[in-house]
Amino acid sequence: MAAVYQALHSRVSSLVCRLHSTYVRKMRYLNQLKENDSLCRQAQTSGTFYLFHNLSPFLQKVGKKYLVPQLSAAEMKRILEKSQEAEQWMEKSVLIGCSDEHTPQFALDLGALDKSVIESELQGSFTDLRKALFVVDGKDSPLLASAQSLLRWHDSHQYCSRSGQPTQKNPAGSKRVCHASGVTYYPQMSPVVITLVSDGSRCLLARQPSFPQGMYTALSGFCDMGENVEETVRREVAEEVGLEVELLRYSASQHWPFPSSSLMIACHALVGAQRAEISMDSVELEEARWFGLEEVVEGLKREPGSSKRDDGSILPWFPPKQAVAHQLIHEWVQQQ
Repeated sequence: MAAVYQALHSRVSSLVCRLHSTYVRKMRYLNQLKENDSLCRQAQTSGTFYLFHNLSPFLQKVGKKYLVPQLSAAEMKRILEKSQEAEQWMEKSVLIGCSDEHTPQFALDLGALDKSVIESELQGSFTDLRKALFVVDGKDSPLLASAQSLLRWHDSHQYCSRSGQPTQKNPAGSKRVCHASGVTYYPQMSPVVITLVSDGSRCLLARQPSFPQGMYTALSGFCDMGENVEETVRREVAEEVGLEVELLRYSASQHWPFPSSSLMIACHALVGAQRAEISMDSVELEEARWFGLEEVVEGLKREPGSSKRDDGSILPWFPPKQAVAHQLIHEWVQQQ
């Protein structure tokens, strides 16, 4: 029996080592592409491309599924061959990852070209990212989110804030340089806390006026300058619902491309059951209330806006599985 265990342990260890070395090689290759301009330009000729049009990703619908096609460099050239500046278009692409086989992955926004011509030629459509993130396969969502964030950052940082002169993108899109001032700019993310508040037997969910009808989610807010995560959670909960956090626990994190590029830091927060009366900030929130376990379980089963009451109002529903808010709510249910 011991011999069998040792053999199994050896095989598992070997597999882990192989996976680890694959990941290390991948990360080092990506770093080389970011640092070596000529290597990155060469990679553009053999890489694959995700297409965007004014920051909306290109999708193809096959049956009931939405796919995110990756176009080869040859296909990209065919699409761009009618443009007089085809080579300059390729220079606008940004590096967003690579496959396990070391095929570089780029994103390119063709917002200046005719959208209908591209959609007709490739048999698909450019879709708003908010919708796209929730209909594509889970492995594609992070790539689309990071690609849009990087493309948006480059679009809004074309000039140096110190000299006012144009900045230059490197081939990988990992930085922009102002040669007049010597300043190098790097893409940045804004830290945001998203917090599921509980009093032990209930969880607190809220909605803003801009939310789709019936959708409730956890509280969230940007970190202020100089704050740590714990301070931000306590301040946001106090500001938005008038409750004082007694205990908090980190859960997970997620990149989120709205409104620009945010790092969502997900936490659970506990408030005292004797001090659980909500005092809502009506400027930021439209509604905030306590949900019991049964109501949360039912809400997790609903599709967006799919269930209506007799009076026409929509029953509560929560963010889909791809959102870290869903993970927080699901974790709370498991804890009960």
